Amino acid sequence: MKFLKHFILAFAITLTSCSSIKVNTDYDTKVDFSKYKTFAFYKTGIDKADISDLDKRRILRAIEAELTDLGMIKSEDPDMLVSIFTKSREKVNVNQNNFGYGFGWGWNPWMWNGMNNNVNVSQYTEGTLFIDFIDKEKKELVWQGIGTGALKMDDREKKEIRIKEFVKEIVSRFPPGRKK
Repeated sequence: MKFLKHFILAFAITLTSCSSIKVNTDYDTKVDFSKYKTFAFYKTGIDKADISDLDKRRILRAIEAELTDLGMIKSEDPDMLVSIFTKSREKVNVNQNNFGYGFGWGWNPWMWNGMNNNVNVSQYTEGTLFIDFIDKEKKELVWQGIGTGALKMDDREKKEIRIKEFVKEIVSRFPPGRKK
């Protein structure tokens, strides 16, 4: 019985440690996205993002790589401007696991020590990355991707990997209607 309890607990921890990124997008349905061939970063918007300059550079490099993979070109005279915004908040997870055995209902004196209640509390940072694509001529937001997920900031390498995951998941939804 203890083996089953430990197996289930290990499986639950494994599932929660592989946290996914939830992505939402919004866009102007009247825009022809095929006209955007070049991009540049919108410094004014990026400067307002409340993260370190190192993380900004990591995000911008990841965005540039993804847009380049889509066939777009970074340019001094772009069709589209790219801006970012970030938010983060502390989250607490409380999980209670009740493991027991028996059948039927009612009080059973032999079950007194047969139930195990385990409470697991974990704290993590949930981050949200907004990537905005702005029509340079009209100076209007035409597409926005928002990614939310747990941040793993234990060390620099894990941070870089997580930032690339966030950006890849968000930009994979651009342009609207594109097949992955």
